This record gives sequence, C-alpha cells and structure tokens, in this order.
Amino acid sequence: MFEGQPKGLYALALANTGERFGYYTMLAVFALFLRANFGLDPAWAGEIYSDFLMLVYFLPVIGGIAADRWGYGRMVTIGIIIMFVGYLLLSFPFGGDMFALVVMLLALVLISLGTGLFKGNLQVMVGNLYDDPQYASKRDAGFSLFYMAINIGALFAPTAAVMIKEWAEKSLGYSSNDAYHFSFAVACASLVVSIIIYYLTRSTFRHTEGGKKVAAVGSGSAAAAEPELTKEETRQRIVALCLVYAVVIFFWMAFHQNGLSLTYFADEFTAHTATAGVQSMLFDVLNLVAIIVIVYAGFSVFQSKTSRAKGISAAVVVAALAFLGWQYTGANEDISISAPIFQQFNPFYVVALTPFSMLLFSSLAKKGKEPSAPRKIAYGMLVAAAAFLLMMVASQGLLTPNAQKVAGEGAMFVSPYWLISTYLVLTFGELLLSPMGISFVSKVAPPKYKGLMMGGWFVATAIGNKLVGVGGYLWGDISLTVVWGVFIAVCLVAALFMFAMMKRLEKVA
Repeated sequence: MFEGQPKGLYALALANTGERFGYYTMLAVFALFLRANFGLDPAWAGEIYSDFLMLVYFLPVIGGIAADRWGYGRMVTIGIIIMFVGYLLLSFPFGGDMFALVVMLLALVLISLGTGLFKGNLQVMVGNLYDDPQYASKRDAGFSLFYMAINIGALFAPTAAVMIKEWAEKSLGYSSNDAYHFSFAVACASLVVSIIIYYLTRSTFRHTEGGKKVAAVGSGSAAAAEPELTKEETRQRIVALCLVYAVVIFFWMAFHQNGLSLTYFADEFTAHTATAGVQSMLFDVLNLVAIIVIVYAGFSVFQSKTSRAKGISAAVVVAALAFLGWQYTGANEDISISAPIFQQFNPFYVVALTPFSMLLFSSLAKKGKEPSAPRKIAYGMLVAAAAFLLMMVASQGLLTPNAQKVAGEGAMFVSPYWLISTYLVLTFGELLLSPMGISFVSKVAPPKYKGLMMGGWFVATAIGNKLVGVGGYLWGDISLTVVWGVFIAVCLVAALFMFAMMKRLEKVA
C-alpha cells in the first residue's frame, strides 16, 4: 500500500495534516459559535458559514494563477503566514457586539486567502511528483494516501475543539461563548507545526515547487520534458475538467451539510447521551484510533515481506484489541455527547476505509476492470444520495425544527447511530469522488495551466459550499423529509449528468 510512492508524498501529506487539523478544529464548532455568540438564527449562521466555505475554496484559483507565475512553494509559505494571522484574530474573545463581528469577518477573509494560497498549490505539488514516469501509475493511490493524511488531522479536530472549550469553561472560568475562542487558537499552533514539517522535509519535494529558480535547476526532470499539447487537445482537456467541476458543485453542497444541517440535526434531534458499552466507546477518539491501528497493522500482517515484520504487526493488532477490551470493561455508564463530536466519524471512516478502497481498485486494475476517475465520481454522487435517503428514513415522524424547539416534553429524539451510519455512507461517496477528482485534475490539466485548473476544482467546491447555506434556509418550518429530499435530488441529477457526459470525459482520462 505504501510501497513505491515518492518520499515527497509523505512530507507534503504531513505538512497538510497539521493545517487541516487546525482548520477542522475551528470548523467543528463554528456554526454553533455563530448562533451562541452573536445570537444568529439558523439561516444567518448558515449564510456566514457557507460564505466562509465558499471563500476558502474559491480563492485557490487566485493562488493557482499566482503560483503558475511565481511558484507553488512560495505561495504555500505566504499562505500559511496569512492563515496564522487570521486564526490569531479569531482566537481573541472580543464579545458579541458589532466590533467583534467585524473582527471575526476580517479573520475569516484572511483565513480564506491564506488557504487559497496554500491548499490548491500543495496539491499541485503532490501531482507534480507523479509526472516522473516511474511514479505515474501510482498517481491515484498516492492521492488516496494524501487524502487519508488530511483526514488524520480532521479525525482529532472535533474532540480537540470540544475538550479545549470545556477546559476553558471548567478550569479557567470562561463563559461558554468566550470558551469557543480557545478552540480557534488550536489552529494557530497547528500551523506552526505544519510550516516546521514543510521546511524540514523540503528536500524531498523541492523540485515540484515551480518558479523560475526551481525550473532552471530541475530542467531535466520529467515534468520539464512533458510534450506541448495542441490547442485542440488543450481545449478538450479544459472542457472535460469544466464538466467535472459542474458535477462536484452538487456533491459539496450536500457533503458539507456535515457542519450545518447535519450538525443542527445532531444538536436538536439526536439524543445527547450515548448508552454504556459499544455506543459510548464510539465517542472516544482513542477507541477510533485503536480501530485504525488494527486495520493498518492487519494489512501489514498480510503485506509484510519478512516474518519479523509480520510478527510485529500481529503484536500491534493484539495490543490494540486488548486496549479496546480494557476500554469496554470501563464503559459501564452513559456519557453526554455534544453535536460537534459527530464530525469525527467522517475522517475516521476515511482513514479506516482507505486501505480497503485501495485494495479494491488495485485488484480491479490488475483485472483491467478498474473504473475511470470520472466513473468513480458519478458513483460517488449516487452514494451521497443514498446517505441522505438514510437521513430521510431517520427523520420519519419527527417534528419540524421550529416545532421541536417549543415542543417541551413532546420533543422527539433519535439514536446517535443514525448520524453515525449516515457519515459512513457519505464517506463511501467521498472516497469515490474527492481524491479521484483531485487526481483527475492533476493528470488532465494542461501543463501550462496546472495551478489554474486545480484552482478551478476549488472554485467548483466554493460554489457548492456557497449552496451549503440552502440547508440553513430550509431549517425551520419545513419537514425534515423535504430537507433531505432536496439533497437527494441534486445528487441524483448530478450523477445522471455525469453518466451522460462519460464518453467525453473518459476520452481524456
């Protein structure tokens, strides 16, 4: 699984892991912070939340244009610095007045701009590693591993956000609203770690950074020797990419409900306690890490080439199982759970399922039956629709959100397992769409426009994130069945469009 990959992949993945940990720590509590600190209703909180996500994913097109001229590595460094300033501003508890709102909005703009310079260009650098012929066949697997690393950071983020907030309230005596800012401060520290990793490991990927200086040094590389495309070939590739962009808009519109309507559902309709035993264990991130360790060590048992390595891997599996057994003996009480913690399940599933995904597609590739990246994206849309169908089933018989607020003892709540299961299905869709889409862009983008085309992927994501706000506007007097039905419909329409365009897309894949 990890064999045959360029060393620069792991260096860039680790640098990105630190940044993503901070970002998702902030995002885990952001929508709830907006409502609690500024007294915003769900629609306005959703508007700000979706506008922020839109900027985060729109500005990489600016970062891509700048990087095509001045180099990817330079933009990555500048981006981290700008993000740090933004998170620093967000970390100060200025209260809930107009001044505090303006400072928060300024912080969001800086975070968005910094992310725009950092995120897309780092992924272009990952793609550039595979321009070398010896690594070309490993591109999809490489992006799957890179995507997995992103989610390692995201896995710990919800727990970190909740724990640091609770610590600030209980140990330091901060009010609930002010305590949110401690969660935001975590991002500052994570960015410092990220930039340290980047520069300590830079020698493994410096040839991918672009810019005149680097290009001159690496002029003999495979990337520099890549043949020029004709105008018609360039046009075909750009058209194909734009078709993919059009589809992923609707995936992200649906998927990023995890921080909005799905979090509202967790807060207002899901039981706030997990029963003793297995259910309560699922909300302890250490138990999720143990499961991940079992998965990867289990794969190592079968894939290791020496008896010693197999023995060590087997011992790790036994130790992790023993840890889970010990945890189970102590899980004899119900525990309280908060809405943001549900966001840990998506990254957990990404990390835990990536080896199975890679094994499946590797097996299909050997048989000549692996679906193309565009076809995987189309399947991902169908799976996303299935996730919201599950939410529709979970919501049968429930009140509308506004009715739930005033229901008192008549309020109805569902088991946490519904959201846990929904995140599992959504993750299947994400694994089919997101890493494969990024890989497709890095492969198909004309060499002269790699930064711009990767930026285009993020623009599509930005538009989808802007549409995330639809979930906030629907959250009120509308039946939950209708709310989830909207997202089912957009996913199905996008999937049908993708299948209709498949021949054109697979022509350039």
